[in-house]
Amino acid sequence: MSIDAKVESNSKTLVEAVDGTLVESASSWWRRLGQSNRSLQFVLAAALILGVSMVFVGSLVSQQIKRAAAQSAGEGAAIYMEAYLDEYVQELASARSLKPESVQAIDNLMKDTSLNSHIVSVKIWLPDGSNVYSTSKHATFYYYPADPIAAAMQGKVVTRLSPLEHDEHAYERSFNRPLYETYVPLREFGSGRIIAIGEFYELEHEIGSIHQQVWAIIAAATLAMLGLLFLIVRRGDRIIERQQAILRQQMREQEALHQQNAALQRRVSTASQEFATINELTHRRLGADLHDGPAQLLTLILLRLDELAELCQTGENDALETIRSAAQESLREIRGISRGLALPEINELSLDELLKLVVQRHEQRSETKVQLELGELPATLSLPYKICVYRLVQEALNNAFHHAGGQGQSVRAGCRQGVLEVQVADAGAGIDQARQAATGSHRSRLGLAGMRYRVESLGGTFELESAPGQGTRVKARFDLRGGDSRQ
Repeated sequence: MSIDAKVESNSKTLVEAVDGTLVESASSWWRRLGQSNRSLQFVLAAALILGVSMVFVGSLVSQQIKRAAAQSAGEGAAIYMEAYLDEYVQELASARSLKPESVQAIDNLMKDTSLNSHIVSVKIWLPDGSNVYSTSKHATFYYYPADPIAAAMQGKVVTRLSPLEHDEHAYERSFNRPLYETYVPLREFGSGRIIAIGEFYELEHEIGSIHQQVWAIIAAATLAMLGLLFLIVRRGDRIIERQQAILRQQMREQEALHQQNAALQRRVSTASQEFATINELTHRRLGADLHDGPAQLLTLILLRLDELAELCQTGENDALETIRSAAQESLREIRGISRGLALPEINELSLDELLKLVVQRHEQRSETKVQLELGELPATLSLPYKICVYRLVQEALNNAFHHAGGQGQSVRAGCRQGVLEVQVADAGAGIDQARQAATGSHRSRLGLAGMRYRVESLGGTFELESAPGQGTRVKARFDLRGGDSRQ
């Protein structure tokens, strides 16, 4: 039992190894075929398709040739048999056997006439299947061709390429050549009644050579078509290869240009952010200079005016009061400009705290109310984006205060799917943009241009929605999914 088990186990292992090797060989062959050029793939596919098609056509033509040859052989045999045998089988109309003289006459016909050049064997059957004559002189026939005799009894000529498969066919097989087997009805003179069936074996003439010629022609036509198609496909394949080489070169050039553009875009973005930082430093310095320079001088002027007012007469106080009012107004303007130019320390503030701070300062400075609506905001944001958002909201609220009287001021901000949107709106008289472009309000245009530049320098989009009597809405969107927007 253990020996049998080992043998079975080793057999299974061997079969599995052979199957695995065959599968691996087949898969590697398919991989090599897939990696080959298109011309070879086409030739293999065309050879398979044309080969199957031509085999089918060749088989069909061969069958047609065989049928035509068999029909021709049957018709010729029927003419021969009716001409030579009818007079010798008339006695079968009233008897069940042939006379010895008739048998000898038929034998002489097979030997001495031209019949033997076509017919190699003759058998005569009665309608009930009894054999009354045979060239081979077999005493008894065990094979009874019932179907052909039945068809011949209906007046048909039956011809087929004989398989020569029975013992009674030993004489016919001795010729060692294909033979046509034909059954012809033999009729009684006068009445036309079928009295016997003649079976004849005829040599197949030139059928084999015709088959060879047919297959040679089909093979030549197939090879010619394959060659022509290969030349056409090969030419197209070379054109495709040249075009692919050109496209690959163009793709490499496009990739190089894309990389250069990407590098330039990064440099532009970096330069824009650095410029924004430098611009803010410049604003801060201007604010400090205004605060420390003109503001201090105006303060000194106001103090000296107070001293002069005490020394001047009563009639001259009106002029001093006018000068004092102008100086105080100038001081307030300079301090306001200074506060606007100097940013608070926003680096440590979140975007939420930043927006609350700019709104609070505007409310304190303008003594107006601003509606603030904050949605989900990013937890971290780089300093250039914070500065841009602060200046955008600051300038938009200043415009709303100066041009809309602070009516309906609102600030909305939120971030969805990595896109930050900031919106500032008012309910003022709106802007007639066509009229503004024609007449020009330099302050408004510079303010809007500055906001647009700040937003677009960071890769954002800026939108202005306004119409007379419908208020003004400023929108800015930033795509924060890039890596440079986060701290």
